Amino acid sequence: MIKRSTIIGTISTVGLLVVYLSVVSALSGWSTTAEQWSSFWPYLVGLAIGFGVQVGLYAYLRQAVHRSQSTGKVVALTGTTSTAAMVSCCTHYLVNLLPVLGASGIATFVGQYQVNLFWVGLAANAAGLAYLASRIMKFRKHLPAMAA
Repeated sequence: MIKRSTIIGTISTVGLLVVYLSVVSALSGWSTTAEQWSSFWPYLVGLAIGFGVQVGLYAYLRQAVHRSQSTGKVVALTGTTSTAAMVSCCTHYLVNLLPVLGASGIATFVGQYQVNLFWVGLAANAAGLAYLASRIMKFRKHLPAMAA
């Protein structure tokens, strides 16, 4: 169960980075993508890893609930919270999308605070990870015989 969750999380991490690089390249060209990557790679990798770990933990919890034949309410609540954390962590991508939507003033504002938004995203990732971890610990506490 842990191996499968780890694979799912790793695929999610790599997938998010591929989507990011593809979107930025399509909207701004490869040179801008390379420039942004060289400037912000620690934030981008941190966000992608946080995303992948959340997806992996979600997959683990979902499998655990399914194996225990529970009602699934834990998964629904965890999924909603985790999705909210993941969406909020990716707000910095608006910098690349807003000009396309004709919101250049907002794009300029977001561009000025891009690093701050990265930190907000990392904090949201941490909150999502903490929540998922607490759900897993609570779930395992109620099922001490559950195999890892």
